[in-house]
Amino acid sequence: MEDPEGNEFCVERGKLDSGPGPGPGPAPDPQPLRLEEVTPDNVGAAIALKVRPDQERFVSPVAQSLAEAYPRPDTAWPRLVYDGDELVGFVMAFFDIRFDPENPDDRPRSGLWRLNIADGKQRRGYGRFAVEAVRDEIRRRGRTRLVTVTWAEGEGGPEPFYLGLGFRRTGEMSGDQIVGELDLDA
Repeated sequence: MEDPEGNEFCVERGKLDSGPGPGPGPAPDPQPLRLEEVTPDNVGAAIALKVRPDQERFVSPVAQSLAEAYPRPDTAWPRLVYDGDELVGFVMAFFDIRFDPENPDDRPRSGLWRLNIADGKQRRGYGRFAVEAVRDEIRRRGRTRLVTVTWAEGEGGPEPFYLGLGFRRTGEMSGDQIVGELDLDA
């Protein structure tokens, strides 16, 4: 992979991925987990990636995420999650966005915009890997000390996953979604 300046880098498993995800399930195979850019060669597979049907109300499909990222190349960072040669997920980060631009006290935020782990591939550490990769990219860019995420409440929703990774509710709402933050040094 390479960053916007053309510097090559590789995202590897970190300390959050040393074991299985929250709840039961085996750890990922020892094959390297990695993020890849969305390209003409893999966009079809990316769009075909689906979460479990009961989760569809909590996260937009990959196609919508890519459409939202397209006009925002400076702030959106869409990536595919691979385990070896197998596509297992999609993650999209955002950088330096103000939630309420009309509010002079609102600060730029960076964080997790979308996370889609394929049906049948969940609870194996892939989501943890993706969140850590976003955290590492935010740290590398060096413009904020917090990782922000929003989620919708509801049975079967992602809140336990995010809280289990150390995110904490801020007391804010972004539209109808809860805002959570994680300190980069956590």
